[in-house]
Amino acid sequence: MIGIIGGSGLTRLSNLQITRREVVRTPYGEPSGALTFGSLNGHEIVFIARHGYGHTIPPHAVNYRANVWAMHAQSVTGLVSVASVGGIRADFVPGALAVPDQIIDYTYGRQHSFFDSSEQPVTHIDFTRPYCQELRQALIDAAADEGMPIICDGVYAASQGPRLETAAEINRMERDGADMVGMTGMPEAALAREMGLCYASIAVVANWAAGRADSAEGVDLDVIRTVLDEAMQKVRAILATLVDNYAD
Repeated sequence: MIGIIGGSGLTRLSNLQITRREVVRTPYGEPSGALTFGSLNGHEIVFIARHGYGHTIPPHAVNYRANVWAMHAQSVTGLVSVASVGGIRADFVPGALAVPDQIIDYTYGRQHSFFDSSEQPVTHIDFTRPYCQELRQALIDAAADEGMPIICDGVYAASQGPRLETAAEINRMERDGADMVGMTGMPEAALAREMGLCYASIAVVANWAAGRADSAEGVDLDVIRTVLDEAMQKVRAILATLVDNYAD
């Protein structure tokens, strides 16, 4: 079964035929909200809004461990993250969609592991390729089936938030090799790997990052909502086709 974690702009799936909602208790506290179960193109999926269904949880306060554990407890095999980002690379224009293949983590103070108790043995995971290639390719194929252009690579810079970045910070991230910047990519990806989940992300470019193009003097927050509303219609179509393909 596919699990979907919705980010800013995707607090619900309008094309999901909801069958039930379930409050899940986890050893790591409360998830962002109840899990929503339903049918997408005739296939069962489970959905949760990362920031809560009222979009009230800031990125640094999301209980990533509880969200990922809750998905794992439902026997999810493929976990798709939908996240909004700022574009750094020239082709990451507002409204573009991308499937990142690498991450640089700039976050701090978050619960980054399920294995952080003194009663547990030290546990390492291989994180050379932070995303599941099978699910990444499935997203790329689903976009192609829908006739929608999508960027097939990209380095995601995970910033702390909730404030947006300075132009100097974006310059630094670009020198580090980042192509886009968001606030929720980590520790979500690493936690999914610890749980053995096949995890991939579809990134929606909401705006130019600070200091770039029309964000040279500041990011126009009022424009972001319009961009996301239009782009999320494409994301919903891609997810529906992904579920079809992934179930075959």
